[in-house]
Amino acid sequence: MEEVAMPTAESKSRRRRVDGEASQQRILQAATEIAAERGYEGTSINLVSERSGLPASSIYWHFKDKDALIAAVIDHSFQSWLAKAGGQATEGKAEGSVDDQLSAMMQSTAKALEESSDFLRLGLMLTLERREREPTARRRFLAVREEALERTVASFARLFPGLDDHSLHQLGSFTMAAADGLFIANEIDESDAFSGFELLAAAIHGAARHLLEGAGPA
Repeated sequence: MEEVAMPTAESKSRRRRVDGEASQQRILQAATEIAAERGYEGTSINLVSERSGLPASSIYWHFKDKDALIAAVIDHSFQSWLAKAGGQATEGKAEGSVDDQLSAMMQSTAKALEESSDFLRLGLMLTLERREREPTARRRFLAVREEALERTVASFARLFPGLDDHSLHQLGSFTMAAADGLFIANEIDESDAFSGFELLAAAIHGAARHLLEGAGPA
């Protein structure tokens, strides 16, 4: 009779890790859906438990509290956005004129926001609330926003090598503020506000020329 191999401690550990990762993804997916529907305040561990089909104890095993869970949702959504918008990141060689590259960059940003915008929606709500005690989720949003700014600045440094660091950060901050406005406009009336990203590309180039000519603020 053929002997059945017994699972080793290593295989058991690997199985638990795989199961744990799968559970975590189910929790994040459920929390993302609920947060998109109800916002930060409307999201609860009980609702996430119901939506994911996992007990609350499993959620608390992965995340200390709701705040930590929402922080993970923001990070998960941001990484998804990066993966979709990353075609115009600093890695690789872009082709075409500066106008063409800016247009492609804004188009990829808009498309990624249409598909993975939960981090921005939640983060803007948390930031505008200005709670006395800064939550983990708000801090995480500020961190991913800073990362997005640095990536934007790096792209502009490649496109506009004549700009100094101060001007590059001005241009990056302007771009992100304008993108925030277009996103909010789309949330308000569900119009085709994302088409405004094409105009934003032209505005960025104009602002860069303005800074290069030394006409901008010191």
